[in-house]
Amino acid sequence: MDISKLKFDEKGLIPAIVQDEKDGTVLMLAYMNKESLQKTLETKEMWYWSRSRKELWHKGATSGHIQKVSEMYYDCDADAILAKVVQVGDIACHTGKRSCFFNRLV
Repeated sequence: MDISKLKFDEKGLIPAIVQDEKDGTVLMLAYMNKESLQKTLETKEMWYWSRSRKELWHKGATSGHIQKVSEMYYDCDADAILAKVVQVGDIACHTGKRSCFFNRLV
């Protein structure tokens, strides 16, 4: 993948939507910078940029709930990423839920 095609924002970040490759569940939304994206491509496991801690984080490094990359895409505007993953442990959210999207709005 040629990451030079991607459009990172003014903070050097791009949103990444993470989806379970088996059933299509949207697990989470996180942000990546060029370094985390490069580490993801190299290791085939998801790495992100923590906006609050201002550091790289390897998803599941402490919990064991890593995300193994199956496929990655970027959208038509090249300003967002979709990662299809195998979610190890079936928990993606820091709350202990499978998905970060469990708060119903409507």
